[in-house]
Amino acid sequence: MFSCCRATPRTGKKEKKSIEDAEKIEEPTKDDKQEPQLNGKQEVPPVEAEPSKEPDNPPDTDNVPEAKPTTEHLESICERLENLVDRLERTLAAPHPQSQPPTPILPPPPVEVEDVLPPTAEAETPPPPTPPPPPSSSSMSVPGFEDIVAGPLSQYLSLSAKIGGDVAQHAELVKSAFGSQLQYVTLATQIAQPVQPKQAELLKPTSTQISAIQDFREKHRSSPFFNHLSAISESIPALGWVCVEKTPGPYVKEMNDAGQFYTNRVLKEWKEKDATHVEWARSWIQTLTELQAYIRQYHTTGLVWSGKGAAPAGGAPPPPPPGGLPPPPPPLDLNALKLDSAGDDRSALFAQINQGADITKNLKKVTGDMQTHKNPSLRSGPAPFKAPAQYGSAAPVAAAAAAKEPVFTRDGKKWIIEYQKNNTGLLVENAEMNNVVYVFRCEGSTLTVKGKVNNIVLDSCKKCSLLFDSVVASVEFVNCQSVQMQVLGSVPTVSIDKTDGCQMYLSKDSLGVEIVNSKSSEMNILLPQDNGDYTELALPEQYKTTIAGKTLKTVCVDSLG
Repeated sequence: MFSCCRATPRTGKKEKKSIEDAEKIEEPTKDDKQEPQLNGKQEVPPVEAEPSKEPDNPPDTDNVPEAKPTTEHLESICERLENLVDRLERTLAAPHPQSQPPTPILPPPPVEVEDVLPPTAEAETPPPPTPPPPPSSSSMSVPGFEDIVAGPLSQYLSLSAKIGGDVAQHAELVKSAFGSQLQYVTLATQIAQPVQPKQAELLKPTSTQISAIQDFREKHRSSPFFNHLSAISESIPALGWVCVEKTPGPYVKEMNDAGQFYTNRVLKEWKEKDATHVEWARSWIQTLTELQAYIRQYHTTGLVWSGKGAAPAGGAPPPPPPGGLPPPPPPLDLNALKLDSAGDDRSALFAQINQGADITKNLKKVTGDMQTHKNPSLRSGPAPFKAPAQYGSAAPVAAAAAAKEPVFTRDGKKWIIEYQKNNTGLLVENAEMNNVVYVFRCEGSTLTVKGKVNNIVLDSCKKCSLLFDSVVASVEFVNCQSVQMQVLGSVPTVSIDKTDGCQMYLSKDSLGVEIVNSKSSEMNILLPQDNGDYTELALPEQYKTTIAGKTLKTVCVDSLG
């Protein structure tokens, strides 16, 4: 390749000059020439081409073919590249002590605090605190109950205060009842389960509040918010779930359903008048619903007694301690126990039992004159099983307290008839269409209502009869026994709840009546005939339910007997 480059006479003057300049710049040092190449070949000094004399007249480039200069140009570039590669290889292989990179200075290691602090400071450093153990489900039951008090119950109390009157006073009793139960639930996380008499003693504050809530309803039957009071009184026994074993949650649901009979009345009566009463009813239902969910989560099969302490001596449970659990009880003094005396008593007992036939030696003989079947004169005396005198004297007092004076009065739009007994002449006259007739705890009486009224209610009546012309809304029987009803005009609805024995005599104008019954029995409808007689039809009491896909199908079952 070198011979070709030298033998080329047509290399231009400028091109040769550039090549010579590059070789001068890249000419290696003397030391570099003496070093062998990395590839093991001895370096051959470059042979300089002798400059040829150029003729005065430049050659005629028009006659030179175009491909020949291009090939020579490529050969010159290849030669230059080979020279550059050789120089670079010698430069990299040569030792350069002055070009060694300086040793990097590493930063000093971090100084620990223990090495800097004096020995006294190191000794005074407190150990890291031990993380608290995770709270158990039994300890979380108290915050769960507090969430109910601060949530739906708080909303119920605020709405009761907004309504005011008897509802606000009744709500204060409910608040006290929930407060007593919160103390009882808190006590269950602190002590072990006490005996049954002690549990009854600890539950006395809660039971007292429940009785006060129910008595408040009985004393305010003439209140315009009687349905509100009844809704709470019928469902407040749900707080007795702490005494129910295995199924406390369903018990609360049952009490909630019992109160919904009156909450539905509140919703129906105040739906279009005042939305506050509607929210009030829903907040109370939500309170019992969340109480049932709380029981299902923390006390599924009954109240959990997770504490290890002893029951307090007082009847009422103490309030929740602000600083944690109470101190443990004092240790038992074993020296005060008289073990020797107990052993002597047991020894004497076994000695008497082991007497054998001599054990009957001290028994007296019963002669014939002492036996009542042989001596009739002894039968005139008091029987040995009769109750003592103080028990017999207390019974008439209780009966006298239960008997109340009869009431027949009108309070605005409401006729109130209570505690009437064997009175067949009860008569309501000059009644208006917006009047309500309420009959409570009457027995053996007959009520006649002349005119058209809005509603008639018989509550807890026994062996009573009702005769009326017409009503606008409905006739209701609640907790009654052996009652009768006869309509002379029209009645759109008859409601029967928890009633045993109800006879309904209808007129020709009231054949379109709707009858709604629940938890009742012995219900008969008597339809009029042209000859003046009645045809008796019984309402079904027995049903059969089958599953049809994802729905239920219920039909009446006729008795074949």
